[in-house]
Amino acid sequence: MYRLSEEQINYIGADIKKRGIEMESLQQDLLDHICCMIEEGLEENGDFEKFYAAVIKTFYKNELSEIETETVNLLTNKNYYTMKKAMIFSGIFSAIVLSLGILLKFLHAPGANVCIVTGIFFFSFIFLPLMSAMRMKEKEKTRDKLIIGLGVFPAILMSISFVFRVQHWPGAMMMLYGSIAILVLLFLPFYLVNGLRRPEARVNTIVTSVLVITICGLWLTIVASPAADKKRDAENTATYLRNEEILQTEKKQVEQYTKANSINEASLALSRKIYIGCEELKSLIIEYETGFKTIDADFKNGNIRLTDKWLPNYMANLPDAANKLNELKTLVMQYNDSNAAYPDKEIHIIPIQSTVLDRSEERSIGALNSFIQIQMYVLQNERELTAVKMSEL
Repeated sequence: MYRLSEEQINYIGADIKKRGIEMESLQQDLLDHICCMIEEGLEENGDFEKFYAAVIKTFYKNELSEIETETVNLLTNKNYYTMKKAMIFSGIFSAIVLSLGILLKFLHAPGANVCIVTGIFFFSFIFLPLMSAMRMKEKEKTRDKLIIGLGVFPAILMSISFVFRVQHWPGAMMMLYGSIAILVLLFLPFYLVNGLRRPEARVNTIVTSVLVITICGLWLTIVASPAADKKRDAENTATYLRNEEILQTEKKQVEQYTKANSINEASLALSRKIYIGCEELKSLIIEYETGFKTIDADFKNGNIRLTDKWLPNYMANLPDAANKLNELKTLVMQYNDSNAAYPDKEIHIIPIQSTVLDRSEERSIGALNSFIQIQMYVLQNERELTAVKMSEL
């Protein structure tokens, strides 16, 4: 068996590198393989250089560097197919989970938000990035890769904005407007200029541009404009003030009625606590939204209006409000129990379920009106209880 010397091994290594093999790992693999072939095939006194020249030719058709090119292609294709499988799987998974979440949401079944968020997460952070990476690999020009990036980034931003919208987190509309701005102001100009220059791509460019503009326009049609929001807030504020005016009128009349009939204030202590608790919570909500504890009829001139914010966020930011709401719920339960002694009288039971008291009401405007309703129940009951006590005298 032929034994290669250190000098011959160095000669083979240098020749492999000289023939265009630049990858060190491939150089070592070829060196080991060729050395093994020579030591097994060459006789003890054989011609090393002649035998090496014959062996090295078996590794290529035209030149040895073909091996490195094929190796790179194999590695690239391996990653490409892995990415393609991951992209397909994430796309199918996100579509199925998102559809399931939407179905559960329509059925008011548990797990809807989890499925929707999971589906959008896979679509935004796995499917879209993999798709853009694969498309970029197919493009050679930097300009084409930039256009793909300008299209995928706002798509990711837009899909994330839906998660924020579903979860009622702040910043959802800013992300939606930002994604539409990037698509219309950056992506479309670059995409149109690049596509219209090539006759074979003009039709696809025009069709894609029309679709992008239409999709953005459709989203904007279902989003309230700042002017519409301002008008809606003004209407909600005016409605609240009218309800508050009716409440104050009822309060004055009840107070006059109880005074005229000399009813002891101690007997109405629980109802007064509920009324005051509602007033405190209303003041906290109004202050949270406007910076002022009260709103008067001249709110338009002062540019002060209720904005109908998300109530759970308000409760999270103001722990005192959550505690006061729990205390109010306890008082209402005690109040309802105490009024159960008059089943034959027109005493209103204050509802707790599906109201602001069990936090079913999720918007601040609805919560304010719910507190007014509770106060109206209390005042009407005060009038009826006064009549009951007068009849017992």
